[in-house]
Amino acid sequence: MYIYPDNLKSQAVLWLWQLRDIGVIGVGCLISVFALAQLGILLPIVATALYAFLTIRFEDTSILDFIKYACAFFITRQQFYEWRLQSADHWELDRKQVNK
Repeated sequence: MYIYPDNLKSQAVLWLWQLRDIGVIGVGCLISVFALAQLGILLPIVATALYAFLTIRFEDTSILDFIKYACAFFITRQQFYEWRLQSADHWELDRKQVNK
């Protein structure tokens, strides 16, 4: 019996991560264990755990994507607002503009 996904063009996902992220996390864990055993440093395991946390996916959006979108909205991209004052007789009650 074969089970096909709803969207055949979507990325392959295993548990909460894409398969590429599972591979990176696995290699990171191996390097982290060797670094901890041989050198006694915790930095690689902390970096791997942080990467694993940031790449958790919910409905095709990861936590890292959400942080990128938030930084772009609040910090890096300029927001553009255009303000105009129009008289009240140009608007009907349902807020559609009327050209008189």
